[in-house]
Amino acid sequence: MNQRFRITRSMQADQPNPALSLEECRDYFASKPGFAYSDTLTVNGPESRMSIEGDFFMWQQGDKLIPFRLYAGDLYVAPPDEEVVNRMIAVATDLRADIVEG
Repeated sequence: MNQRFRITRSMQADQPNPALSLEECRDYFASKPGFAYSDTLTVNGPESRMSIEGDFFMWQQGDKLIPFRLYAGDLYVAPPDEEVVNRMIAVATDLRADIVEG
């Protein structure tokens, strides 16, 4: 099972509105190569297909798409490898946010 991480500003008491907004994330990810916005994540299994609606910033990593999901003012990602962990850290740093597990 993959670990899931949250990129958040909720632990920063000095920020009046710590939530990451959709507009802020759209602007940020539009400026980064390899990212594209999607309002639906489709997961294909061996016998089924599931679609999840939301705000997803999909990162193309080789032949895989890694979703960074904006939900309730935080970004969520489940990094499958070290390259995605490094990208997650870069995103959190750029957005002046913290990374917490969960």
